[in-house]
Amino acid sequence: MSPRWVPSKGAGGKGAGSEGREGAGSGDGDRLLAASPTARRLPGPRRRLLARHPLARFLLRRTATAVLLALGVTLVTFVLTNLVPGDPAAANLGQRAIGDPAIVAQFRHHYGLDKPLPVQYVTYLGNLLHGDLGESQQSHQSVLTDLSTAVPATLELAGAAIVVSLIVGVAFGVIAALRRDRFTDQLLRVVSLLGVSVPTFWLALLAFYVFFYRLGWAPGSGRLDPGMTAPPHVTGLYTVDAALAGQWPVFWSAVGHLALPALVLTAYTVGLLTRFTRSAVLEVLNQDYVRAARAKGLPGRTVLFQYVLRAALVPVITVAGLAFGALLSGTVLVESIFAWPGLGAYAYRSATTLDLPAVMGVGLVVGLVYLIVNLAVDVLYGVIDPRVRVQ
Repeated sequence: MSPRWVPSKGAGGKGAGSEGREGAGSGDGDRLLAASPTARRLPGPRRRLLARHPLARFLLRRTATAVLLALGVTLVTFVLTNLVPGDPAAANLGQRAIGDPAIVAQFRHHYGLDKPLPVQYVTYLGNLLHGDLGESQQSHQSVLTDLSTAVPATLELAGAAIVVSLIVGVAFGVIAALRRDRFTDQLLRVVSLLGVSVPTFWLALLAFYVFFYRLGWAPGSGRLDPGMTAPPHVTGLYTVDAALAGQWPVFWSAVGHLALPALVLTAYTVGLLTRFTRSAVLEVLNQDYVRAARAKGLPGRTVLFQYVLRAALVPVITVAGLAFGALLSGTVLVESIFAWPGLGAYAYRSATTLDLPAVMGVGLVVGLVYLIVNLAVDVLYGVIDPRVRVQ
């Protein structure tokens, strides 16, 4: 039976029509949620909490969906990894060891490769529930230990790139939209087109050659200068950890090594955000409420920031979220050129050596990154635009 609205105890007859409905606004969620079979199984306080906080219901649904999607990511990654032609034993053992059947059998038994594939997958899921991602066949360490070093390095690089991209890309897009078909608009459109079209790996090679080898303006590869030790591990981000520890020479060294690869990654994202922001702002400028705000005599800055930009940021946030996920999972070539020990370089080494536990770990991290980014984007929709808030 579908849930229906039930009047309150004191609302009856004709006289309670408008007042009963107006006063029942805050209680409709309680009645509708209580009428559903799923809600009836929840305790009373939890049911009332979910009824009065739509965001809590939304987060609960998305969390349950994220768990199922993460399970699907592990299954797809496991199947695709085992379909790749090649023998992990041959890729990781030496030429002399691969010729010894006893050593090969011991290697397969140690990593569970001698078991059927369904048994391997079930074993992997069981270990995953205990926080065990397996042992890397390449580094002979826990995959979780390797990822705890690689993920913060990529997060620092991608985070710096997306922050700069949002500031510059949104500013360029707004300027181009406000000066439509003028010289400034044409120039910014050309710049954005170049940023989207130029291959990132070629730009990284060119930037490294010019600014490091020829001009000497940028430091060398890696995250710190040679001979400088890493700051005490708190977050894994060298800039943040060095600032927390008060090690300012280490901080400025980390910033210097971070600047060039982050700017290279920024080029593509700035071009993308500029084009999307320009289109979104132009669409909002033609809306009736913007014309009405201008007709009322509101200042141009108020119209821009409170009416135009707030509504135009919704599609821009979607693109920024996807771009941030792509930066976290697709910086292989840039990290290789700048010798940045991040997730991309770790994934490349794991794939070339058929390190199956490491590849599975990388796939799981990338899938979780996209799930978290999509959830954050959906929540930001309601923060920026009341029209799309969760009801």
